[in-house]
Amino acid sequence: MTIFEKTGPVNTEETLNIALKTAKERNLDIVVASSEGDTALSLMQKAKEAGFAGKIVCVSCAYGSKTPGENRFSQERRTTLEQNGIRVVTAAHALSGGERGLTKMFGSVHPVELIAYTLRMFGQGTKVCVEVALMALDCGSISYGKPIVAIGGSGRGADTACVLTPGYTANLMETKIHEILCKPSLMIEEPR
Repeated sequence: MTIFEKTGPVNTEETLNIALKTAKERNLDIVVASSEGDTALSLMQKAKEAGFAGKIVCVSCAYGSKTPGENRFSQERRTTLEQNGIRVVTAAHALSGGERGLTKMFGSVHPVELIAYTLRMFGQGTKVCVEVALMALDCGSISYGKPIVAIGGSGRGADTACVLTPGYTANLMETKIHEILCKPSLMIEEPR
């Protein structure tokens, strides 16, 4: 496992290289988190250069995650990725979604939020890897019961990659994290 000294976009290139190499060697599909499309576009280019023939699924943030009625992922980027064979998934966030709304309204904590916070003990990117894999499986973009390489980050860019087999969100405890390929050290303060 590679441990980065810092979180964030400074690790994107190396994270994508590690994830792509692993996916290619093990014949695994890739699920990548990308809020605005930068990380997915970088992965698309690297995959072409490496001759990666597997499936790539990009999971974007849900509509309204930053501004009501809007999505941070432009239609132009979505079109570019889709024209290059990358499926773009936009859905409710599997590890926050409705529960975050209840917490904001009532000030309580709910079980799925506890799972999200537990995953953050390994780093924000680990939580994101699990979340986007659940979302990709829920919409049928990846195969049930098969491991994938998931790529996530701690804000912008990518700094975490895992090999995992997701369960559906309705059965999220079936998710198995087989291997953490890279992640930032938790000896530093991570952004939330």
